[in-house]
Amino acid sequence: MTEEIEKYKIIFLGDQGVGKSSILNRFSEDKFEQEYQATIGLDFHSKNITIKGVNIRLLLYDTAGQEKFKSLIPMYIRDANIIIIVYDIANKDSFINTNHWIKETKDLKRDDAIFVLIGNKIDLNDNREISFEEGEKFAKDKNFIFYEVSARSGEGIQNLFNNYIFPLMAKKFSIGNDDDDKNYHADDERNEGNVKLKKQQKKKKSCCGKGKK
Repeated sequence: MTEEIEKYKIIFLGDQGVGKSSILNRFSEDKFEQEYQATIGLDFHSKNITIKGVNIRLLLYDTAGQEKFKSLIPMYIRDANIIIIVYDIANKDSFINTNHWIKETKDLKRDDAIFVLIGNKIDLNDNREISFEEGEKFAKDKNFIFYEVSARSGEGIQNLFNNYIFPLMAKKFSIGNDDDDKNYHADDERNEGNVKLKKQQKKKKSCCGKGKK
């Protein structure tokens, strides 16, 4: 009899164009596409990993950032284990608007989840509008993990998950034993699909980690 694999849900939130889809695809498939169409509703991917000897399946939800879909987002936050809010370091408005996404989670009283703030597009450092220190302080005040990454180059993404998110998952969700070797890695098996928020609606169906500048 096959042992059932543990599942944990990660949801990506943030304004349109900040790079949520790019971060997810870089993490799950180590690829970057120059041209992305805006996510319509919600995209779903999954990725198998091992945390302290325990096989885990991450359910990765990439949400649309457009205003017309915002009212539908709460249904997907409710049972998320890891909530990742993304902004563009070269777009100050996207950083200011993280307050909206944080309020969404706080209204649902999701204090049991792991919260992460990601500043994306450090490859555009010359056009930076939000300093590393500003992002770090904001995250620290909210008790979020903080990291800066580049989905385009891949810089920082695997390190964020392997050295910050996965160890915190092990601690917060009691994954594995304390005596286990602290081994966190991703398997090659991947699966992806596409889910539309609008269709589902109709059916009613820590601390801060420093990233590189």
